[in-house]
Amino acid sequence: MNDEVTDHLLKEIYQRLMTAYGPQQWWPAPSPFEVMVGAVLTQSTAWINVEKAIDNLKAAQVLSPESIRNVSFSDLAQIIKPSGYYNVKARKLKSLAYWLGATFADNIDKMAECDTKSLREQFLSVYGIGPETADSILLYVVKKPIFVIDTYTRRIISRIGLMLKDNSYDDYQRLFMVHLKADVVIYNEYHALLVKLAKEACNKKPLCRKCCLNDICRFYKELFII
Repeated sequence: MNDEVTDHLLKEIYQRLMTAYGPQQWWPAPSPFEVMVGAVLTQSTAWINVEKAIDNLKAAQVLSPESIRNVSFSDLAQIIKPSGYYNVKARKLKSLAYWLGATFADNIDKMAECDTKSLREQFLSVYGIGPETADSILLYVVKKPIFVIDTYTRRIISRIGLMLKDNSYDDYQRLFMVHLKADVVIYNEYHALLVKLAKEACNKKPLCRKCCLNDICRFYKELFII
């Protein structure tokens, strides 16, 4: 598939998803730090479990970098228990909070002054922060134009039939960032809309007949037409 066709297809997907579902206005959180916490807690769990853990943090009054540094490890682990892997995630939150204090004195606005590449490298140096979590924070908190790749995106793109060099995170991210304008709003909505589609139709066991992309999807054509 040449670059022009890929450009057109990615834009067509976006327009169809926007028509079908409308703006998603992500990330659903009232404060930047809550988004950062959510990005860590959502690893390997459903969002409903993250919400329970965040509600617990709010009830315990420890939803700030300083309070997460000060609360005991065991208490923090119990507070976030609904999110699963709570001991590991407690360590991740502690690491993030200490890094934020040491690097930016807990001033999240200062992160925006850094260039995207160097800030991403700093995030990736923090325990428990991988590419998806780092990019989620960069996009949704710092408002940097970087495309977030997750399991849902991989599933949808592979089923549609867009060919990649390999199955790496970087290759999927490059696909979007090469063929779409570097725009925070578009990257935000596109990612959120792909998640919406995955939950509504493109499940592990897909509901292809209700999918707004089925006529341009290789998986659907092979399953139902050919």
